[in-house]
Amino acid sequence: MASPTQDGVLEALRPIVDPDFGKSIVDLGFVKNLEIDGGRVRFDIELTTPACPVKEEFQRAARDRVSALPGVDEVQVTMTAQTRGRETPQGGEDLLPGVRNVIAVASGKGGVGKSTVAVNLALALRGTGATVGLMDADVYGPSLPLLTGVSGRPETRDKRILPHEGLGLKLMSMGFFLTDDSPVIWRGPMVHGLVRQFMSDVDWGELDYLIVDLPPGTGDAALTLTQQAPLSGAVIVTTANDLSLIDARKGLAMFEKVSVPVLGIVENMSYFVPPDLPDRKYYIFGQGGGARVAAEIGVDFLGEIPIDPRVVEGGDRGRPITLHAPDSPPAAALREIAGAVARKLVVLAERTPAIADANISWVTN
Repeated sequence: MASPTQDGVLEALRPIVDPDFGKSIVDLGFVKNLEIDGGRVRFDIELTTPACPVKEEFQRAARDRVSALPGVDEVQVTMTAQTRGRETPQGGEDLLPGVRNVIAVASGKGGVGKSTVAVNLALALRGTGATVGLMDADVYGPSLPLLTGVSGRPETRDKRILPHEGLGLKLMSMGFFLTDDSPVIWRGPMVHGLVRQFMSDVDWGELDYLIVDLPPGTGDAALTLTQQAPLSGAVIVTTANDLSLIDARKGLAMFEKVSVPVLGIVENMSYFVPPDLPDRKYYIFGQGGGARVAAEIGVDFLGEIPIDPRVVEGGDRGRPITLHAPDSPPAAALREIAGAVARKLVVLAERTPAIADANISWVTN
């Protein structure tokens, strides 16, 4: 029996379509390093993000389709991820040269769980195999030390600040520099300088994603970040009540003014399911507000995160819900949101030259 050919293998793989681009993985150039040795076939499928929701489906379909070809005895598929990134500024200063995607997590007001969403979004992306950092830009009310259980003043090396490492993330927060409970009383220029220092003087290294937890509202720190940071996109966190939704619109307007794409809206604390009534949902803050506002202002609605006491319980112990209760409904919702964010960034990055580095792989036989 004749051995399979490269053209035959590619034609067998052509019906596999990437859902984000609506094109064949062959036409997109995702099939790499195809080798044929008699009846043995080896190749890579290079995804645009490790958070691809159909990774396993691609593996299975590719293996089954190629295995069905005449003369094929063995198929080895290596899944890799080449995280696409933002455009490198030409002629301008790049404050975060090794960071491929910078995602701002914002809210128009406090109390909506923005920091909790930011931490768990970072962890969910980390869970896909990506390298992730988390910058707590809330100068006046830093919460990262509590939410991650990491504290202490960071070390320096060669006049660069080394971020803490905890929960698999690189971490930086004003909270690491505070030694007591005294309030931070700073005026605008000081806030501006600190936020810039967190970008330019921290040795973030190579990251697929840097999540920036903005302070609530549209004050000095938020404006500095949106104006100076090379943001790839923003996620707006709200609850379903009218006041939060009004402020979410203000946050959207801020990003529009500085030409930062809003990736979508997340509705936190959407509903409560009593343990003894698993089929009932109580919409304490109202129902459908986040989706309604997203439709009105023309951005994607990324999802609802239900109320769960374990979110607070784990957060107070430095164990965010995606680690504290990974099988819980909030953790599942956050993972879905993280996947949607990663895929939206891929589509945006296709419109500009990318910073990329294939550093993640999975093998299946």
